[in-house]
Amino acid sequence: MRTIGLIGGMSWESSAEYYRILNEAARARLGPLRSMQILMYSVDFGPIEAAQRENRWSDAAQILQDAARRLRAGGADCIVLCTNTMHKVAEAVASSVSTPFLHIGDPLGQACLRGGWRRIGLLGTGFTMREPFLVDYVRERYGVEMFVPDEAQRDLVHRVIYEELCAGVISDASRRAYVDVIHSLAARGAQAVVLGCTEIGLLIRDRDSPLPVLDTTHLHAMAAFDFALGERTSG
Repeated sequence: MRTIGLIGGMSWESSAEYYRILNEAARARLGPLRSMQILMYSVDFGPIEAAQRENRWSDAAQILQDAARRLRAGGADCIVLCTNTMHKVAEAVASSVSTPFLHIGDPLGQACLRGGWRRIGLLGTGFTMREPFLVDYVRERYGVEMFVPDEAQRDLVHRVIYEELCAGVISDASRRAYVDVIHSLAARGAQAVVLGCTEIGLLIRDRDSPLPVLDTTHLHAMAAFDFALGERTSG
């Protein structure tokens, strides 16, 4: 079994989900007493959030590059950046180490192809919905088009992530608001919806959504699981 290196803390709420998903998969696949070999470097999200807000992405990248190097020095066989938003600096993080970097866009694109979905709605932080780093990655490599809610809905989705989900707050009112946004994406022709922030899966489950759900947290964690076992990526 290879050792998975997780860069977590963005937020720790979703990083805990990576750990849970990986070890539940090990139990189901390998046996009741099995678990994954994992190293996690959990950063302080405060300075990174400030860098995001102040458009100091290179400063945030340096923090994550340091985390990747520490994981490599500790024996990690792959690097998993446990956040969608910070994949804006994925290239800088990946290039800082020789260790394989498992990009969150790859299991997402592969899941879209398996499901036959070519036009999908995207929920995420304002950065992920506004900037092209994830949308372009998936379109260029997998031919899948992603589109986002309108501006007011984007503001709502972003606010709930930072003010509630990252703080461990799960609100039924926010869940209903997100479902309304997903309905609007469906009305515009979305075949599925991407939970393109690793916290959104804490709020929205398959049963809540009028569209098939592509949870990037689960997809990314399972890609790491398959890498660790030397298997092909699963969904």
